[in-house]
Amino acid sequence: MSELITAELVDLDLSAETKDAAARSLAERMAASGRVTDLEGFLADVAAREAQMPTGLDGGIGIPHCRSTHVTEPTLAFGRSASGIDFGAPDGPADLIFLIAAPAGGDADHLSILSTLARHLMDGEFTGALRSATEPGRAASLIRGDAPEAAEADATGADATGADATGADEAGAGEAAEEPTTAAAEATPPAAPEPSTPAAAEPTPPEPAAQPAVPFRIVAITSCPTGIAHTYMAAESLEKAGTAAGVEVFVETQGSAGFKRLDPQLVADADGVIFAHDVEVRDKERFAGKPIVDVGVKAGINRPAELIAEVRQKAARGEVSAPARPTAPMDKGAGATDSYATRLRKWLMTGVSYMVPFVAAGGLLIALAFAIGGYTINKAPSVADHFVWTEATSWAALLFQIGGVAFGFLVPVLAGFIAYGMADRPGLVPGFVGGAIALTINAGFLGGLIAGLIAGAVVMAIQRVTIPPVLRGIMPVVVIPLISSVIVGFLMFLVVGKPVAALQKGLTDWLSGLSGANAIILGAILGLMMCFDLGGPLNKVAYAFAVGGLANPNEGSLKVMAAVMAAGMVPPLAMALATTVRGRLFTKAERENGKAAWVLGASFITEGAIPFAAADPLRVIPSAMAGGAVTGALSMAFGCTLRAPHGGIFVVPLIGQPLLYLLAIAIGTCVSTALVILLKGLRGASAGSPADTSASDASGVTVAA
Repeated sequence: MSELITAELVDLDLSAETKDAAARSLAERMAASGRVTDLEGFLADVAAREAQMPTGLDGGIGIPHCRSTHVTEPTLAFGRSASGIDFGAPDGPADLIFLIAAPAGGDADHLSILSTLARHLMDGEFTGALRSATEPGRAASLIRGDAPEAAEADATGADATGADATGADEAGAGEAAEEPTTAAAEATPPAAPEPSTPAAAEPTPPEPAAQPAVPFRIVAITSCPTGIAHTYMAAESLEKAGTAAGVEVFVETQGSAGFKRLDPQLVADADGVIFAHDVEVRDKERFAGKPIVDVGVKAGINRPAELIAEVRQKAARGEVSAPARPTAPMDKGAGATDSYATRLRKWLMTGVSYMVPFVAAGGLLIALAFAIGGYTINKAPSVADHFVWTEATSWAALLFQIGGVAFGFLVPVLAGFIAYGMADRPGLVPGFVGGAIALTINAGFLGGLIAGLIAGAVVMAIQRVTIPPVLRGIMPVVVIPLISSVIVGFLMFLVVGKPVAALQKGLTDWLSGLSGANAIILGAILGLMMCFDLGGPLNKVAYAFAVGGLANPNEGSLKVMAAVMAAGMVPPLAMALATTVRGRLFTKAERENGKAAWVLGASFITEGAIPFAAADPLRVIPSAMAGGAVTGALSMAFGCTLRAPHGGIFVVPLIGQPLLYLLAIAIGTCVSTALVILLKGLRGASAGSPADTSASDASGVTVAA
């Protein structure tokens, strides 16, 4: 396997002015080295990750990173900017930029190397050496952590003495990162033995008084959406701050390389807990009943001393979290004031999010099978009994039957993970059982929703029953799955199953009979839902409604799927077009985001419009909704159909009436573009353009947007 970073992946004179341009410049080096197969696709993944949370860190560091299917092997590119590039860090622009690319199935060894780099970034000597490096090879060696001799050899022409000196500095920095811990551990105990110096006179009473010198102990969890960089940087930052404060800090990093759980005894003995995370903490119930500080991962990087002080104050006041009780994953971050409707939405979203990969895999395979073998391929015999290697129809049948198996998991997975969202792992078994029964009795997508809710509710009710300690060990493994499966099976087969199946049949018949004005109105409504929150809950409800119809496809459900995907492509495409034709109405950062929005919109990633909506929601969201409604209505009016649940323009050959379908998207995009330009132009006339605003701000005049 190649080196993580080489001299060819280092640019010590990075001339880019924006974070998108910097990512592109470094990604081009990766592509030139054969480590990125699709430059635009990879950059779209980087932009999507950047949209979740800025990747700038205090100290002049930017770490754009993502996991992508367009990356062949774990790779890191480094750029050094003389003028600095804004990556959203609180303390200003970054001059050290690390672009980290991990393949979708990155191996643990290389991810561990990336975590080591992340920890080194918290070391001033390491970053100082990178700022002073004069040769790309030298910088690459520093980042790889090569021995001084290897670093000297890799510097190719650099001064040998200077290379050795810097290498020694870097090695010293690595040791210095570990020395404070041991030094602090050894420096604190001598304070306790001090009273024992006069112990020759047998002063036994002072000994008990000196024993409370045991340091305050904190356990911490760090995690970020990608699990590559922020996770480990927060861990390093907390450990260093703990050493400085005389506090023992033990961190469990829940990163992409997996995680090793803290020793249960260590957790039990801890005086406080810090969660620095942007994704849900796994096995969070381990820490119940202790003082807890719960923040985002960047807080763990930027203000670790404050977090340590806060958890110590909570411990001093006796503030502890609720006693241990199994908590559903989607409820773990819920506030006390969250309504039942909010929690219900989170539970349903859990099921939908786990269902979507099955939909994408199965649906696309089925759509490809129809494209290759025609719509009669569903009548082909089993490929296990009949398969001819040289016949296209056999390969089409293979794709269709694999896709059918994958699609068959849709309803059970939906039900199982709704129950999981409500009741954690004990909900999985009754949820899957209920979903499978929903398929058996033809209750379909609606049956899966109801089965998941019933399973979750049943498990939650069982968990509230007081159980003798002797039985608690077998509850999650034997008792809860057994009892809940029986109850859910009884209700689905004999009570709610038949009415739900009748409702599902009625809905299916209604969709298949849609025509004229009814179909157009439905298309407009679905378009509004897809564009209202740009990938949020309402968007996912409309999408789930569409893919649910693909389980038993008919003319109506295929029209719904086409309208939903077409409308979802409009917002990012409209923002991209608007930044192209009227760039002066947008900030420089928005114009850069507009370039990525072309790719995101074409790929049916509605979230590509989020940066624009976040900056100006009152103008962007209504404009997007108008265009989405027009596109959805036109798609229905044109009679466009779609068997693939995802893919954007890349599945146009699988669309019924493809030219009219593209026309509907183009018209909706133009409508949204015209509206957003009009609304922003009206604002510009009254408050000045973005450029004017910047000038006013610079002169000290406050401008209201």
